[in-house]
This record gives sequence, C-alpha cells and structure tokens, in this order.
Amino acid sequence: MDRVTKLASEKPVVIFSKSSCCMSHTIKTLFYDFGVDLAVNELDKIPRGCEIEQALLRLGCNPSVPAVFIGGELVGGANEVMTLHLNRSLVPILKQVGALWV
Repeated sequence: MDRVTKLASEKPVVIFSKSSCCMSHTIKTLFYDFGVDLAVNELDKIPRGCEIEQALLRLGCNPSVPAVFIGGELVGGANEVMTLHLNRSLVPILKQVGALWV
C-alpha cells in the first residue's frame, strides 16, 4: 500500500495500467490528448507489479486497472474518469492540481 501511495504522488496524474488492457489504453489516450502531465505505471512491466495490483484491489479498484489518481487521491477506474469527463468536471480538477495549464 505504501508503494502505491508513493507512486501516486509522483505526478499530478498517475495511472496504473496494464499494457494489454483496452480500457487502460482508452484512459491514457484521453489524458494524453488533453496534454496532461502524467505518470503511467504498467503493472505487467514493472517489478512487483502484481503486489501493486493487489494493493489497488484492496483500495477498492475493481477491476484493478486502469486506476487513476489525481492530486494523489484515487479517482477510480475508467467509469469514474469518463463520468467526470462527460459531466465536464475532469478539466477543472486537472487544472486545480496543476496537471493542465490550458
């Protein structure tokens, strides 16, 4: 859990992902298209990725990826991010944490 907390605070936006997950790809693309300053941790490519995945499940991420943290706080997965985006709440949050300068 400490490792997740540490990684989640490295950048304004942190995404825990798997390289083979289509929803992870979709969420990463959304943030990249916004020009967001983010960090992506591919759990299938980093050491101890399975341990991080288990910690994300304990935090309530189900499925475990994508798991999006904004400003060090867990926002949730693809459904939560897309809901924020469709409600036009995502961009103001990104600006507030310094992830977006537009």
